[in-house]
Amino acid sequence: MPQFAYKALQANGALTEGFLDASNRQEAMRQVEGRGLKPIKLSESGGAAAPKKSGASAGTPAAASPARVKGKITPRMLENFTRLLSSLLAAGVPFSRALVILHRESAEPVAKQKWKEIHDLVIDGLSLSKAMERSPETFPRVYVAMVEAGETGGFLDLVLAQIADFQAREKELKSKVMTALMYPIILLILAIGVLIFLMVFFIPRFQLIFSGFNAELPLITQIIVKTSQLVRGYGLFFGAGLIIAFFLLRSWLNSPKGRRAWEGLLLKLNIIGPLVAQFAMARFCRMLGTLLGAGVPLISALNVARRSIGNQVLIDAVSESIDRVKEGKPLGKSLAQNRNLFPGAIVEMISVAEESGKLDVELMRIATVTEGDLDRQLKSAVALAEPVMLFVIAAFIGTIFIGMVIPIFSLQDHIK
Repeated sequence: MPQFAYKALQANGALTEGFLDASNRQEAMRQVEGRGLKPIKLSESGGAAAPKKSGASAGTPAAASPARVKGKITPRMLENFTRLLSSLLAAGVPFSRALVILHRESAEPVAKQKWKEIHDLVIDGLSLSKAMERSPETFPRVYVAMVEAGETGGFLDLVLAQIADFQAREKELKSKVMTALMYPIILLILAIGVLIFLMVFFIPRFQLIFSGFNAELPLITQIIVKTSQLVRGYGLFFGAGLIIAFFLLRSWLNSPKGRRAWEGLLLKLNIIGPLVAQFAMARFCRMLGTLLGAGVPLISALNVARRSIGNQVLIDAVSESIDRVKEGKPLGKSLAQNRNLFPGAIVEMISVAEESGKLDVELMRIATVTEGDLDRQLKSAVALAEPVMLFVIAAFIGTIFIGMVIPIFSLQDHIK
C-alpha cells in the first residue's frame, strides 16, 4: 500500500508532519482530516512503495500515469463549479473536502480531471488563486483576480457567489448579442452564396448565347461577364489569399501591438465606438459593484475591475484614474477625467453614491441600466441593418439580372 507524507496544522495552530498508509490520495486526505488536522501539503512517499513484480523489466514503470482527457472546460462547467464551491464553503464544508466533492461528483470527464488538478495543487500548498493561475485557458485573469481578492479578505464563498452571478449575466448579454446578429449573418452568407452561383454557373450560360451572335454587349454586361471570368479563373487563388490574410490578421491581432491598434480603431468608429465604450463601462461598474458588495477594499476592487474591461486602451485610461484614487482623490472626480468611458451623468451618480456610502448598490444599478440601454441600441441597429442588407443584396442581384437581360432585347435584330 502506498505511503503518503503530510504536513498539516493542528487545532491550536501548531504545524505537524508525518506519514500514513492509504490506498489513494483521497483516502489519505480523509485520514488526515479524521485526525482533526488541516492539511497543508500531501504527497506520496517512495518509502513504502509496492515491490516490483519479478517479471517487470528495469526500464518499465511500475504504474502508468492516468490518460489525459481531451476537451475544454465550457463556460457552463466553470459557472457550475464556481456556484457549487461557493455553496459548499458557505455551508461550512472544509475547503479541501469541498474540492474533493466537486471533482468526485462532476459528470464530465474533462471537468472531473481539471477540478482534481486544482484540488491536488491546493493540497500541495498553493492558494486557490495560484492553482487557478496555472490554467489560464480555463480561468480568465479577472476570475483569478477576484478569487485572490476573496482569499485575501477572508470571504471567498461570497466572492465565488458573486463571480457565478457575474458569469451568468455575461453569458446572458453575449447570448442576446449573438441572437441579434444571427439573422444578418445568415443573410450575408446567403447573399455571398447566391452571388457565387450567379458568377460561376448562371452567367457563363448567357455568355455562350451572346458570343454566338458576335454582337457588342452593353458596358454593364461586359463588366459582369469579365467579373464572372475572373471569379471562375482566379476564384480559388482569391479564396486562398483571403484565408491566408485572415490567419495573418488574426496573428497580428493577438499580438499586444495589433490588439491595441485594433481596439483603438474600434473606439474611433462613429456607431461601434460608443457601443464598445458602453459595454466596457457596464462590465467595469458591475465588477466593481460586485467586489465592493463582497467587502473587497476599493483599491483592490478597482485593480480587479480594471481587468474586466477588455479594451486595453480603456484599461490604460482607467489605470490613470486608479492612480488618482491612490493619491486620496474621490472616485467620481478621478473617473471624470476619462470621458470616453464615463459620461458626465454617470460620474455625478458615482460621486453622489460615494458620498452617501451606497457606491456598490449604485454601481450595480448603473450596470443594469446601461446593459438595458445597450440591448435596445443593439436591437435598433439590427433592425436597421436587416433592410439595408436586403436592399444591398437585391441591388447586386438586380444589377446582374438587368445586365444579362438587356442584350436579349437586341438579339432579335441580329437574328433578322
